[in-house]
Amino acid sequence: MDLTTALAAIYPPDRLLTRASALASYESDALTAFRTRPLAVVLAETRQEVIDTVRLCHAAGVPFVARGSGTSLSGGSVPLDDGIVIALNRLNRIVRLDPVDRIAVVEPGVINLDISAAAEPFGLYYAPDPSSQSVCTIGGNVAFNSGGAHCFRHGMTANHVLGLEVVLPDGEVVRLGGDSVEDVGPDLAGLFVGSEGLFGVALEVTVRLLPRPESYRTVLASYTSLQAAGDAVTRIIAAGLLPGAMEIMDRLAMDAAEAAVHAGYPPGAAAVLLVELEGDAAQAEAELARLSAVLEASGPSHVHIAANAEERALLWKGRKCAFSAVGRLSPDFIVQDGVVPRTKLGDALVAIEQLSRQHGVRVANVFHAGDGNLHPLILYDGREPGALARAEALATDILRLCIRLGGSITGEHGVGLEKRAFLPEMYRPEDIAFMQRLRESVDGRRLANRGKMLETPA
Repeated sequence: MDLTTALAAIYPPDRLLTRASALASYESDALTAFRTRPLAVVLAETRQEVIDTVRLCHAAGVPFVARGSGTSLSGGSVPLDDGIVIALNRLNRIVRLDPVDRIAVVEPGVINLDISAAAEPFGLYYAPDPSSQSVCTIGGNVAFNSGGAHCFRHGMTANHVLGLEVVLPDGEVVRLGGDSVEDVGPDLAGLFVGSEGLFGVALEVTVRLLPRPESYRTVLASYTSLQAAGDAVTRIIAAGLLPGAMEIMDRLAMDAAEAAVHAGYPPGAAAVLLVELEGDAAQAEAELARLSAVLEASGPSHVHIAANAEERALLWKGRKCAFSAVGRLSPDFIVQDGVVPRTKLGDALVAIEQLSRQHGVRVANVFHAGDGNLHPLILYDGREPGALARAEALATDILRLCIRLGGSITGEHGVGLEKRAFLPEMYRPEDIAFMQRLRESVDGRRLANRGKMLETPA
């Protein structure tokens, strides 16, 4: 019995997709430069269906990839033409929410923002907030160790996942971690988070919840250059301040966001720095006074403090819609995800501007300034001959710049298909060999998300 016949014994026809028209939506993720049509897609609705599918794939030697909302920006959920896509969007239950222990147990298809909505009546929330948080799933956040604007203070997904129930690539079901931040033994849950699906599929995720801050103070400082905005971040860190978030946007990104949501960004600025303080009211006010002094010394052209919750929300709406809003400026774009040390932010931004001019390709800069995570949006028109190649050449130079400055090729988007070729430039051969051995100890047949991250492109 072939695999599709075996899958038909588990899934009704409307949840086993094999026709070309039905498979088209699963050929790529948010990085549409990579596209492959899978053998089949299964729309799982229970954990047992996921387990049975993985076991069938293992028995048949067929590769598989788990997929949530498909918002990956590195080609991380692109299938193989002989592989199976296990779609997890329908596993979207919040299994348990415990406001006393401040934890939530959720299925992998739960939308990130839905956890905070469920926790809101108890004065709690889920801290990691990627820009796609209104549509991205927790399973995808786990796979790529997503961060977001507030990761500077609160950390990445790995800092908020306490435990996991996982089906390994051979079909074995295991529990990793627990429901406490003080778990003993090796951090196996931490090993799974960020593994980009190479170790299997998460069936349940236990996350910790945080008390919602009593007060926010959100400050927008505008500058006449990107470097000045980057240098201001260095000053804030040196002053010992720990904001909840620090974000920078350049003129192009602001123009796109203004056209989309009218966030109120200053029209004459080359760059803006968005800084958010949080805590009890007295703490936020005291830190605001210190921050104001630091920003004044950084030479801004203008400083504005959000007057109320509505204005704060609008400033953040503009920042979080920047990726999609850039579509107003260009029919196509590549989003990069390199990281540089915070002390090198100013240097990195000047270099990116120079590279943009050299390649003749426009770049809109949006990034998490607090942890040096750059998100240059490289704009091109795929209908123009050679445009994609020029954009990719610029993206390559930016990643190599990050490595040269002592940073990383990815902060939260992952390696996926896009950045595999850069691993040997960042790691020693023996480091990569160790990662390969670790992966093969769990999945010797390389069935789980085959071709991603650790496999060198042809």
